[in-house]
Amino acid sequence: MIDLKIFAPSVFLSAALAFPSLAFASALDQFKAFVASAKSAQGTFAQRIVKSDGQHRAKVSDEATGTFVFARPGKFIWTYQKPYEQVLQADGEKLYIYDKDLNQVTVKKLGSALGSSPAAILFGSNDLEQNFTLKEAGSKQGLEWLEATPKAKDTTFERIGIGLRNGVPEAMELRDSFGQVSLLTFGKFEKNPTLKSEQFKFVVPKGADVFQQ
Repeated sequence: MIDLKIFAPSVFLSAALAFPSLAFASALDQFKAFVASAKSAQGTFAQRIVKSDGQHRAKVSDEATGTFVFARPGKFIWTYQKPYEQVLQADGEKLYIYDKDLNQVTVKKLGSALGSSPAAILFGSNDLEQNFTLKEAGSKQGLEWLEATPKAKDTTFERIGIGLRNGVPEAMELRDSFGQVSLLTFGKFEKNPTLKSEQFKFVVPKGADVFQQ
């Protein structure tokens, strides 16, 4: 399960063709260009979590996979498909977390749920430097990396890494205050797809228990 308080890279040929001038741009330049131009996007993701086993040895979780779609500001659907089914969906005002196995929906105010979280980077407004301090983090795994440090003191995350290639995010590294690292990679990234206006309206599944927070 991804927590919005905490939330092999592919080569995107279409992105390379669309952004040839960004092929050698810095991570910060690439990211600012992405935020300014990507009003919406969709694609797939894979997530793994790296924890310490208490003896300073890394323990990697099984991979979780799914799909995402977003429209700025604050509208998105983040769907886990494997190894379990779960949906995080925001309509611009509220966040709905649906656990299929429990047939349970948790509803939160979107503003407090996003804040200085990783979700705000991809799905929030364009004014990222209001909530994050951004700086270059060098090259790794063929990507140019940007480091985002939340300005808020009450956030779970210490820092967030964003790996970009040709103006598109391909990976994120989310490091929390307990040393746990969530690794996300993105694929089939499509910028500004055609989306239906009602696509982000959440419909409570039949018989589901609903909890307001």
